[in-house]
Amino acid sequence: MQIHVLGAGAGGGFPQWNCNCPNCDGLRKGTIKAKRRTQSSICVSGDGINWVLFNTSPDILQQIQEFPPLQPARAIRDSGIVGIVLIDAQIDHTTGLLMLREGQVKREIWCTDMVYQDLTTGNPLLNILGHYCGVNHHPIAVDGQTTFEIPGAANLRFTAVALKSAAPPYSPHRNDPHPGDTIGVLIEDTNTGKKCWYSPGLGEIEPHLPPLLEQADCIMVDGTFWTNTEMIDMGLMTKTARSIGHLPQSGEGGMMEALSPYKKARKVLIHINNTNPILREDSAERAELERHGIEVAYDGMDIVL
Repeated sequence: MQIHVLGAGAGGGFPQWNCNCPNCDGLRKGTIKAKRRTQSSICVSGDGINWVLFNTSPDILQQIQEFPPLQPARAIRDSGIVGIVLIDAQIDHTTGLLMLREGQVKREIWCTDMVYQDLTTGNPLLNILGHYCGVNHHPIAVDGQTTFEIPGAANLRFTAVALKSAAPPYSPHRNDPHPGDTIGVLIEDTNTGKKCWYSPGLGEIEPHLPPLLEQADCIMVDGTFWTNTEMIDMGLMTKTARSIGHLPQSGEGGMMEALSPYKKARKVLIHINNTNPILREDSAERAELERHGIEVAYDGMDIVL
């Protein structure tokens, strides 16, 4: 199984267009050691030819151009993408669907009923696509036991589980959370038995998660914030990381502590906010992650299991 990181940044990417925090300002001026990042998405293949796209960020066209296997050029119209899995209905994970509207072949989209509801009501992206390429919606069960496969995605099997979260701000049930607003997915290579856990939005390690994490050879999880009060401390927000559904890396019960029991797995943070000091490759925070055996994803990163 090959996992390719198309984008490793959180919403807005890095640098964010309107942000002059020390990270964004430093990257623009070349005064910090860091890499640009587009908004988070990965693609996964079991044969190196056919790819499953996880989320479609607003940067999807650039991401496809920078990863040739997604455009193998076997015909006058072609794509290496055989299916799209949506982790949630957030703007930074779904807006790219509009960029994939061309052509007569329907987009094959796997998502939960709650995500489908949001994308046909509060933000009707899928309705809009219906006037262009069209959509085939495949519902995802979130019981952590029901598996699904994607036609054309050789040797891959998927298991999804609901994560505690809030629906997007535009959602009709924004203040009434439902199972399936956000999911984590265990991706398995049926040939080798290797598994990757993927959850770019993760607010806490709920009791049903450890049995899935224990199976994983790679754990790719939420890397949004370093501290719980990161945005408050910068004067950018009045809410904590945990309150908006992101488990910070540091502090009691943080991601470093939460990942420590999983010794066999390669541990990678993705969906990294532009304010997070771990983006600076020579920062003390990055060094602390490395001491805990945790990597920071970057655009173009490849993981082979």
